[in-house]
Amino acid sequence: MNEILRAEEVHKAYHIGKRAVEVLHGVSLSVQRGETLSIMGASGSGKSTLLHILGGLDRPDAGNIFFENTSLVTMKPPKRAAFRARRVGFVFQGYHLLPELDVLQNVMLPSMAARLKDVKSRAEHLLEQVGLSGRMDHRPQELSGGEQQRVALARALMNDPDLILADEPTGNLDSHTGENVLNNLFDLTHSSGRTLVLVTHNEAVACRCQRELILKDGKLEE
Repeated sequence: MNEILRAEEVHKAYHIGKRAVEVLHGVSLSVQRGETLSIMGASGSGKSTLLHILGGLDRPDAGNIFFENTSLVTMKPPKRAAFRARRVGFVFQGYHLLPELDVLQNVMLPSMAARLKDVKSRAEHLLEQVGLSGRMDHRPQELSGGEQQRVALARALMNDPDLILADEPTGNLDSHTGENVLNNLFDLTHSSGRTLVLVTHNEAVACRCQRELILKDGKLEE
């Protein structure tokens, strides 16, 4: 394995009035290509903030993030957006599907923005892989929570990213539905050799990864 992602001394604080609350206090991390890694921590510990910084959705106050030795922090915003679209797939707890689009259109969206070819056939194939080939013309509000999360997973894989970042992907689901979504997530990650970084407060979810880290007092520990 070789390194795909690295965080170096990452700091991040939020300002509440005149008070600064530091959630990340010099976080360093190395992720190997093809690895599955979980990050656990209490609510409010900064797990989602760290994930957003790792994927270039947010910037640290100090420190750096390297993807294949290229700094995300020093990238110009348009280049960073293009990088995210092509190399990183995000799965959020709240699905983030567009209600005015049907399932197929939601999955196709990232590739249409990136102007890739064979968009429709790829989206159909991914929906088939997550067991939703019969729901392509439905709107998100017509689906169960588990089905919506599987649509979100298919969308995250649409541009064939190297890295999947999953933020509490089963947080809104019951245990049985969550297990099915996790099976899809791990199957589709392993089958293509993708790297997965998963944030969760659930130990049963975390232990499915090859490596587990805990975010505590703003720092990561094994």
